[in-house]
Amino acid sequence: MRWVKRILIFLILGGVAGLLHYTLPQHDIVRITSTEVIRTTPTNLNRIFYSRGDSGNADIAVRDVRLINTAYQDGSEMVFRNEDTGWFSWPPYFKTNSSNVAAQAEDLKSTKDNPQWVIARHYGWRFTPLSVYPNLVSFKAIEDPNIRIIPWFNIIFFILLGLFGLGLFRLWQRFRRRRIDPLLDDFSEEVTTRGDRLRNWFKGLGR
Repeated sequence: MRWVKRILIFLILGGVAGLLHYTLPQHDIVRITSTEVIRTTPTNLNRIFYSRGDSGNADIAVRDVRLINTAYQDGSEMVFRNEDTGWFSWPPYFKTNSSNVAAQAEDLKSTKDNPQWVIARHYGWRFTPLSVYPNLVSFKAIEDPNIRIIPWFNIIFFILLGLFGLGLFRLWQRFRRRRIDPLLDDFSEEVTTRGDRLRNWFKGLGR
């Protein structure tokens, strides 16, 4: 039973960690190499990783997806999708300017010999077997690709999350002391009393 409890806790914590890693913003320093539009039909396996259609358009099964192709300083590549998140989808980035982001990306394209580096703010994962791309939320042109990025939003989020968890833990302790512990004490006393009565009965029967 102890191992089942540990496995259950591990699965819950792993799921929460995965959800936070997928949802919280990440920052990469990249060089935009090209942009393109592909027509795709999300399947049941990867549909959850795609946002809705562009704001103001119908959400249909077959649709065009804007892609932004980039490269890191070490030469490795990363492909981002450029989709609106709208106002009522998850995660709540409220992005409605994917067309503007596409135009800005087209304007900031550069070559390996004359690179223009940008800070790409995005969420999600790149998983090639299912054609899953992280969604680019915004980017900012920079001069020095070696600058240090401090994820202030994530830091503040985890601080607030820790305070919220601490508050829930305190509430649980108070509830346990006021409600659960007295019930357990009464139950323990009742079991002890009945056990004493049963032992006395057997002793009397033996005599």
